[in-house]
Amino acid sequence: MNMFSTLKDLDKLFFGLVICLILCINNFTSTVAIETQGNELLLRGDRKSSDLKLRGEIWYGNASWYGSKFQGRKTSNGEKFNKNKLTAAHRSLPFNTKVLVTNLKNNKTVIVRINDRGPFNHNRIIDLSEEAAEKLDLKKQGIAYVKVQILTPTIDNEADSQKEEKQS
Repeated sequence: MNMFSTLKDLDKLFFGLVICLILCINNFTSTVAIETQGNELLLRGDRKSSDLKLRGEIWYGNASWYGSKFQGRKTSNGEKFNKNKLTAAHRSLPFNTKVLVTNLKNNKTVIVRINDRGPFNHNRIIDLSEEAAEKLDLKKQGIAYVKVQILTPTIDNEADSQKEEKQS
């Protein structure tokens, strides 16, 4: 009898090997939960296991924006939302991570800093500030298909970015 009786078993083995490789490369020392959400693969765990070096990782999906209605309200990281700053909300990236967002319809780009949580609509991967939406020329249509590329190591920048915020 064949060790892999079905293609499904082979898929599970391959997926397991890929995950083991990822964990070894990133020197994970704690437990990690792997989830899929649409086309996203999410790694979740405690702070040690989520201390990922995601620089260069790319995601594709829909982006939306938020502005005046939230002006001056506290964001998830505690700072006041300013629709005129280049910021964004993401479900899982650590605060102060910088990402390059490209509108794939017109190839316009903007670099934003993650300072909030969202989007809460599961058909979207990022919510942009009004200023960022303006730079990508997606304000009028409200939603655009984008590429999101991580530019900074995620955890390493938190302390530096918090110092910058306090000085501003």
